[in-house]
Amino acid sequence: MLRENYLDYVIEHGINPEIGLDARVLDAVEESVFRSCADALLENGLAVTFHGPFVDLSPGSTDPQIRTVTRQRFDQVLRLVPLFRPKTVVCHAGYEEFRYGFMRDEWIANSIEMWLWLSGEMASAGTRLVLENVFEDGPDDLLPLFEALASEGVGFCLDVGHTSAFGSASLEKWLDVLGPFLHQLHLHDNQGDTDSHLPMGCGNIDFNILFEHLLQREDRRPLITLEPHVAKDLWPSLHYLENNWPWDLGDDDSS
Repeated sequence: MLRENYLDYVIEHGINPEIGLDARVLDAVEESVFRSCADALLENGLAVTFHGPFVDLSPGSTDPQIRTVTRQRFDQVLRLVPLFRPKTVVCHAGYEEFRYGFMRDEWIANSIEMWLWLSGEMASAGTRLVLENVFEDGPDDLLPLFEALASEGVGFCLDVGHTSAFGSASLEKWLDVLGPFLHQLHLHDNQGDTDSHLPMGCGNIDFNILFEHLLQREDRRPLITLEPHVAKDLWPSLHYLENNWPWDLGDDDSS
């Protein structure tokens, strides 16, 4: 938001932002600047979600020093939660079968320990931890995490674009297996070959599968987050949702 002057942009257009916090931002931006941004958003009635850091982090690593660095980065995010009061903090679940399959049980156990700590800290600050799929092949890779963390309120952030670009399981299977834990959506499109973050309706993803699933569970409506990588791609996705989203968008939270 700061580098591209998006703070004024989101305020002008009434956009609820999901704020990405990578290592460079966490290390370089002073608390006074964070506080100024948070005050501006909240004073204009905008809701916020966070996207936590993920590059080179591994919550389930068998190397204790890697887990220590991962926890330190998450701790930096926790310090900003009282300022911005985000509805959720999205973190990558981080499982990759080709990297961790040979130590799967240990990786899952370490991950659960990390997420139990982080979700507890967030809950005490009034926000919710949600875990996002990225390179997982299918929902069964993540099911043990959500089963173990359900009692702590940890939700699933379904990134529909990632299921298409990186996984082999169908969108129907992702929804069937992890639908009970669904709390947030990351919506963007692609051609199934790379994570291109196209506007919705500009790729090969059949979003009607998602919409039909959501209509069957009206009691639990997820947060909606659009993920354009360039500003001009935001509006085609908004128009797509306006024409296709199964409920009145005025009744839902979005970012």
